[in-house]
Amino acid sequence: MVAGSVDYLKIQFDYSRRYFNEFISDRPHLKDYLKPDETPTLLIDLKGVKSRYIEIKYHLPFVKIYYAVKANDHISIISSLAELGSGFEIASTEELKKVLSFGVSPDRIISSNPIKPMDFIEYAYRHGVDRFAVDSFVEVDKISKVAKRSRVYVRIVVPNEGSEWPLSKKFGLDIDTALEVLEYAKDKGLIPYGITFHVGSQCNNYRNWFIAIKLASELWEKARRKGINLQVLNMGGGLPVRYMYEALRVEDIAYYVKGLLQKYFPKLPHEVQMEPGRGVVGDQGIMITRVIGKAKRGEEHWLYIDTGVFNGLAEALGGIRYPFYVEREGPLKEWTIGGVSCDSMDVVAKSVALPEPEVGDYVYILSAGAYTNVYASNFNGFPAPKIVAV
Repeated sequence: MVAGSVDYLKIQFDYSRRYFNEFISDRPHLKDYLKPDETPTLLIDLKGVKSRYIEIKYHLPFVKIYYAVKANDHISIISSLAELGSGFEIASTEELKKVLSFGVSPDRIISSNPIKPMDFIEYAYRHGVDRFAVDSFVEVDKISKVAKRSRVYVRIVVPNEGSEWPLSKKFGLDIDTALEVLEYAKDKGLIPYGITFHVGSQCNNYRNWFIAIKLASELWEKARRKGINLQVLNMGGGLPVRYMYEALRVEDIAYYVKGLLQKYFPKLPHEVQMEPGRGVVGDQGIMITRVIGKAKRGEEHWLYIDTGVFNGLAEALGGIRYPFYVEREGPLKEWTIGGVSCDSMDVVAKSVALPEPEVGDYVYILSAGAYTNVYASNFNGFPAPKIVAV
């Protein structure tokens, strides 16, 4: 290394080591689970999940929280949040069945997927769930056929810049079309209920919240002038968690959002909602894997682990960069992390700084609590991670 130059490998590994040590020192009850006989294992801190939910409620006391079940649908997480009084956002019959199995009443459940299977809409309505997001005329037609007098909230498109997982292309309407959909829903016998948006998953850009709330207020006023009195503003998800960089804190986002609402909604809607998923569970889990192989290919050092993008780490394909840690000392090398399958797409990460591990060593992947087990398959015959929630 040239004198005076920055040692990026050391900075990266020191960050991961500090993160790992802080995580475990704050959670001594997890120490006995760090070296499981069976890997891969996803270790979830239920106390941390509860604490994060309470933290969000504390900083946003006027907001009704609906946990987005898609982020992690493990029964222990649903049960823990149900006991705290959380609401739930669901998108499928199976998710709804899980939530209902813990005695959650239908008035604590919403469905914000703008495009839903007909059989799901019918099943949800039959079980008392009658609040659905829409972003098309066709969706209004579907709901009006099997879930008459349901309450519908329209999704508008908002900027997703600065979000790790943008969601603005697949869903959402401009505000003029959204107004037409609300009017159409009223004509079809449904109840125009509110407005929803999503600033993008893992959002670290305040501007997205600013534009979204401003646009929502414009649509709210246009609807009022048309004789449609909306009741609910749903602010979706987007609360970020820590990966290979620090994230905006819940309290800072809450402070900013409260200011925006005071400006653009001087009289708060009857109900303000939020649907955190990753923001509740994302940094409350560690994926514990083992080294199954090493190789040098040209100038690249490859490290192979017993899970991969098809078995729990699919978000790596979309740009999520997890912190990796091994309990080894020694000179750092730059590694490419390969997954367990024989598919060439199964590359979990590149340019990962680690000391030389050996086959059989544990590799800890931090901030793996969200969108890991729910994405996992048994591709190539390799199992999805075992889940331990304590």
